[in-house]
Amino acid sequence: QVQLVESGGGLVQAGGSLRLSCAASGRTFSTYAMGWFRQAPGKEREFVGVISRSGAWTTYADSVKGRFTVSRDNVKNTVYLQMTSLKPEDTAVYYCAVGRVYGVPFTTEYWGQGTQVTVSS
Repeated sequence: QVQLVESGGGLVQAGGSLRLSCAASGRTFSTYAMGWFRQAPGKEREFVGVISRSGAWTTYADSVKGRFTVSRDNVKNTVYLQMTSLKPEDTAVYYCAVGRVYGVPFTTEYWGQGTQVTVSS
């Protein structure tokens, strides 16, 4: 089993930046693809981005393409979500997740508890 702990959420003004981190337990981190999702109030959870096991490949939702970047450090067992040019509609709880296979749709096995991101206008 993999345990995931997100951090880095908070309140930021529109146009600002924020970096989320997701630390994973276990020795098998590099065998998983890692993804980020978000859920805004009253909405379904949606896909944000995914990164392959090696970090060589990434895929993003159209709504964040060009603004968000997913990266990973397989030594630190951590995946990151760098968010720039933030908009109020980016306000949501952000979750990281692991999956066996890189791709979209991204099939997940484990989830973190989420971290709140609030973008003020």
